[in-house]
Amino acid sequence: MTGTCVGKEAIGLFGGTFDPIHLGHLRLAEELSQAIGLSHVRFIPAGQPPHRRRPQTAAHHRLEMVRLAIADNPGFVLDDRETKRNAPSWTVETLESLRIELGNTQPLYLLLGADAFLGLPGWHRWQELFELTNIAIAHRPGYPQNQWQEAMPLGLREQFETRLAQADCAHSAAGRILIKPITALDISATGIREALQHHHSPRYLLPAPVLDYIDQHHLYTPETA
Repeated sequence: MTGTCVGKEAIGLFGGTFDPIHLGHLRLAEELSQAIGLSHVRFIPAGQPPHRRRPQTAAHHRLEMVRLAIADNPGFVLDDRETKRNAPSWTVETLESLRIELGNTQPLYLLLGADAFLGLPGWHRWQELFELTNIAIAHRPGYPQNQWQEAMPLGLREQFETRLAQADCAHSAAGRILIKPITALDISATGIREALQHHHSPRYLLPAPVLDYIDQHHLYTPETA
């Protein structure tokens, strides 16, 4: 399916632990959706992320926080398939399940930050990702593109240079790499968790309904950390 030009609207896929989801996540998804012309973005919270330690917060809380965060945006959809899996949340397997569901001609875009893209060679069956999806890299000001391009491992650089040039149609089902600039928002889930653990307010870093949910369920407090 790589490189096949099709006329269908494209779907964005945005994975992460979302522990908690914050405005940086939402803005990235919004800007990439507009820049690429996506029909919608699926937020896919990880169940058992294999590349980092287990999320601090249980999956049902993280799912509900995402649900609250995207409730007022018809272009955002919650996909809970990874949290239902009793196994590590390998992205390639998530994409395979989506291909079974959506078919091989549906254009898909995996939304990644530049740092996540640089880490692709450490992902399970990473080279197969390009057969299953396009990749859209969010480029933040202050992190010059030439810096992270120079940091690419050789195998990833070869994929990048080949697939970045495949931009000869509006949407292909898979196989392309796009780079899109987005607004720089220096917000991190780690920083929010640390603020809450020290009884500092993270208001205006995440949606108000999410903060209300955190307060209601006493998440990220010293007693529950």
